Amino acid sequence: MFFTRTHTYHFSIPKEELKNRLIGKHVKIHNLDFEVLESENKLRIMPHAEQVNTIKTLPVTSVTMTQDGSKTKVVIKSKMRQLDSGGPYLVMIFCSFLLIASGILLQVGGDQGITYTLLGAGIGIFSIFWIRMEMGYFDYVRKIRTYVKEKANPSFSEANMSVA
Repeated sequence: MFFTRTHTYHFSIPKEELKNRLIGKHVKIHNLDFEVLESENKLRIMPHAEQVNTIKTLPVTSVTMTQDGSKTKVVIKSKMRQLDSGGPYLVMIFCSFLLIASGILLQVGGDQGITYTLLGAGIGIFSIFWIRMEMGYFDYVRKIRTYVKEKANPSFSEANMSVA
């Protein structure tokens, strides 16, 4: 819901050619291997995180392609792995409780020190959390999206990725 990103593109390359350029390939992002697999009329870009010892929030990306005349409509949908979703949702719930509590204390005229401390803590924790998500999870999402665009249009070279 909060961490799902969907992007739609139209490429001038045929659907089958784009599919052949992607299927079975590996892409390395931040020294982590992602593999492109085919399942149920769409492609899935899955992380290989078996050897990762650190806690990472990783996306699972599905690429759906449909032929629209001479163009191919590509829908790239990235969502958080079910395994990784607990921590970010807990942080968001905690920050929400802090912000709601400070809002209630502002309305009822509670102690200003506690009210502004709760408000500052909620905003501060959420800001740090969101910056970390932008540098981690959303960076993976951006680079996977760029990888698909690069395969659809070889002259498009915005990212610095290696293909294994």
